Amino acid sequence: MSLPSLRLKANADRRLRAGHLWVYSNEVDVVATPLNLFQPGDQAILEAAGGKPLGVVALSPNNLICARLVSRDIKHTLDKSLLVHRINVALSLRERLFDKPFYRLVYGDSDLLPGLVVDRFGDHLVVQLASTAMERNKDAVLDALVQVLKPRGVLWKNDSSARDAEGLERYVDTAFGVVPEWVALEENGVKFEAPVMEGQKTGWFYDHRMNRARLAPYVKGKRVLDLFSYIGGWGVQAAAFGASEVFCVDASGFALDGVERNATLNGVAEQVTCVEGDVFEALKELKAAEERFDVVVADPPAFIKRKKDLKNGEAAYRRLNEQAMRLLNKDGILVSASCSMHLPEDDLQNILLGSARHLDRNIILLERGGQGPDHPVHPAISETRYIKSLTCRLLPNS
Repeated sequence: MSLPSLRLKANADRRLRAGHLWVYSNEVDVVATPLNLFQPGDQAILEAAGGKPLGVVALSPNNLICARLVSRDIKHTLDKSLLVHRINVALSLRERLFDKPFYRLVYGDSDLLPGLVVDRFGDHLVVQLASTAMERNKDAVLDALVQVLKPRGVLWKNDSSARDAEGLERYVDTAFGVVPEWVALEENGVKFEAPVMEGQKTGWFYDHRMNRARLAPYVKGKRVLDLFSYIGGWGVQAAAFGASEVFCVDASGFALDGVERNATLNGVAEQVTCVEGDVFEALKELKAAEERFDVVVADPPAFIKRKKDLKNGEAAYRRLNEQAMRLLNKDGILVSASCSMHLPEDDLQNILLGSARHLDRNIILLERGGQGPDHPVHPAISETRYIKSLTCRLLPNS
């Protein structure tokens, strides 16, 4: 396939040569290669200012990130052959890591497939296409996945806000075979069913797998509060790990139906209580009722989705964690998590320290956790690292 050129300004190739994969619109020599000559999803040969080819890019010409590197070898364009190769490379890592087929199979830029996310639930795959280039190549994506994985069913879960920036419509549709509304998975020896059709994101959050595994030594025989519980990833696992009682709080009745479903699946329904309502209001009500817990897990949705949300988002994290601390027993454990890419781990740590001191409690940090290795971090792209999990012990101020 003969591709047009996209020429960079002088020295604009330095970041790419250092390992980055993104091209910003202000780095393009628009006199030599006007961006308005390209359509979203087009591919091009990226060139340094002197004309030396740097690789193949997929374009989003109307966005600030106007191109993403698909391959550093100009012979390899985004097509079925490249997809099969990259998916096989991604699969080889996951099969080395996990003994059962439940994981994030493809994680966008980190697996050198920008705009593509694939979660595997055994014989079923849930796929998110976040770029026009991937959308235009969706048939090749499907063919490659079917060839490599031989799944029973593939679901397009293309209803995320990431598609809006690309001008893509949102939809959820079965792409191949049969996909049930709830699919089975196993995590840390605990069984779950995830609502892939109607649930959040792909239906499940594999990213906290390792952090949830670390709950085990803290919850045995303890009273646990799981905030923003969704379908029980933390809470049901806490019960399965031996917690005496678990309260799961979420605003969604649909999600809490999933908690009950998954608690029953693991024979721990009697230990699990669901509380439906706004989490902040529920925290106030639990405090008023003088409820106390040995372990509180606070894993909220992203309070900081854009940099301009930083101030309000930090205030929300502070409010959440301070209210959570108020419900802890004298010797309590707080697991505080954040999926906000724009909140550095040190800032979350400082929020926890400030909240504890405001309540006149001593706090010590026991464990730091990040996303699991099926969500690998690209070292040149800080945006690929987003999960933080801090496990802390809170004691009286003495």
